[in-house]
Amino acid sequence: MRPVFQWSLGSQRIELGKRTLVMGVVNVTPDSFSDGGQFASPEAAVEHGLRLIEEGADFLDVGGESTRPGVHVGSDPTVGADEELRRTVPVIEGLKQAKPDILISVDTYKAEVARAGVAAGAVIVNDVSGLTWDPEMAKTLATQPCGVVLMHTRGEPEDWKDLPPEPRILQVVQQELHVAVQHAIAAGVKHDRIVLDPGFGFGKRFENNYPLLTKFEELHSMGFPLMVGLSRKSFLGRTAGARFKGDLAPLERLHPSIAAAVIAAMKGAHIVRAHDVRATVEAMAVVDAMMENDSERNPWFDAYS
Repeated sequence: MRPVFQWSLGSQRIELGKRTLVMGVVNVTPDSFSDGGQFASPEAAVEHGLRLIEEGADFLDVGGESTRPGVHVGSDPTVGADEELRRTVPVIEGLKQAKPDILISVDTYKAEVARAGVAAGAVIVNDVSGLTWDPEMAKTLATQPCGVVLMHTRGEPEDWKDLPPEPRILQVVQQELHVAVQHAIAAGVKHDRIVLDPGFGFGKRFENNYPLLTKFEELHSMGFPLMVGLSRKSFLGRTAGARFKGDLAPLERLHPSIAAAVIAAMKGAHIVRAHDVRATVEAMAVVDAMMENDSERNPWFDAYS
């Protein structure tokens, strides 16, 4: 069992917690670490997004900038707002035109792109920086009729390779997500619009990700719905490939991605972000059936539902 929430997405509310929802990834970038260039044109991205909906995705996350290690973000980004808008807005508009009731998230840390994405039809803004890379983002989100995902990241991508392991990773994630939440609420973002994501892989060294996954259920103490993005992450590829040829390439990481998604869902994740939607939806159906029939109640469910 897990806490049940009503997530406010502007004019509508989505129930989170009765089953594990799946957010399908639509990368509109030539340089994504996992599928760069496959869906870089608006037409290909729209077609891919509609296919993910047919495979069972509850939401689509449309992103126009890779945040892989080494890129520049913030005031001097590798991808400027104009280019990010050129990549994402036609895709959001095309998806809404093809299927008006589709629920779309725009994956951006830029306030300008967030505003344009919502105007084009997105109902969620997924900020991987947790409001830290654009000082205008918090007050911008307060004015937009959308849900908000605040993700934790350590530092910026260009610095990640030099970051030392963090021995208190769970505590650091909790503390810094709390700061992000307070920042958002102080700017005017309502509590029921916020979902939290611990940011697996984002500034976390290999040895930090497994302790974070092991203790994932402790994040329920923050009192918000939880999302995870574990799909095709490099730490999974390193682990799964160790007995064979070494690190698995991103497109070879289906099985470890499903294993990690199952673990996260069993520990109470409300939303799982995934590239391989059909396989993830099938795996979540089994997890949800088990959780529905579990006779032992989760204490977090009693506290927050």
